[in-house]
Amino acid sequence: MHEWQALVHAARQASWTASTYGVTAVRVGLRGNRVSRAAAALRREDRLVFVVGCPRSGTSFTGSALGSLPGWVDLGELPMLKVSVPELVRLPAPVQVSRVRRIVDRVRLLGGVRGLRGVEQNPETSYVLRAALEAFPRAAAVHVIRDGRDVVCSLLERGWLRRGRGGHDDARQSYGDHARFWVEPERREEFRHASEARRAAWAWRRYVEAAQEMPERTTELRYEALVADPDGEAARLAAALDTEPAPLREAFAAVHGRSVGRWRRELTPEQLADVEAEAGDLLASLGYV
Repeated sequence: MHEWQALVHAARQASWTASTYGVTAVRVGLRGNRVSRAAAALRREDRLVFVVGCPRSGTSFTGSALGSLPGWVDLGELPMLKVSVPELVRLPAPVQVSRVRRIVDRVRLLGGVRGLRGVEQNPETSYVLRAALEAFPRAAAVHVIRDGRDVVCSLLERGWLRRGRGGHDDARQSYGDHARFWVEPERREEFRHASEARRAAWAWRRYVEAAQEMPERTTELRYEALVADPDGEAARLAAALDTEPAPLREAFAAVHGRSVGRWRRELTPEQLADVEAEAGDLLASLGYV
């Protein structure tokens, strides 16, 4: 009976993997239709960009903006990479590099977009950023940083770390108060008993720290600076990524600042104390307090 259950599980996993690759490739292929398939197939473009940072920091907006540029394509969040990261972080570096390259290249090949500059925007890629950049030596990273207190507000609103929250994301990772792979092993039990605000601050701290792994190949983009001066940030980022600034200025014009500073209105004194207890040092080092 046990062997039969294992076979059923393996079959379901294989089916999910094939389906996920297929759906992702179709989505990416449709986004790449701005450039003819013949032109895209003539060359292989490996100047990828990995947009990293904590969820709810502006990674999706930034990735979509870059992916909208002529000659680029937004790969989105690749579910197969996202679901693989918890395992990858425990494996040797060469294995990480090989698997990241295989996952990203497979999607690009199936989607017919290997000739376009791909933008991958999984926040979880923060934890395998070195492997991603070693897998693609001509690639670069953009680390989107947002005030951790505002990120906490957004995570509280989403409820992804809430005790008793059911369901899971598109990579089949469960919501709730359990310790994720990014929680320090010696603090896993503490994480489960912490307040939701502290768990959210914990997530912000760990993602930001992970995304700082390779500063020599990473450009930081502060969400607050983007809101305050989208034209200036477009010019700066375009120069760092060797692309034309005008289309990026147009894409960045859609940014809004309604959520900047929301923590002042939404966090209770108790929640703010929990956030500062968990991430105060990082907030201060980044100039947010």
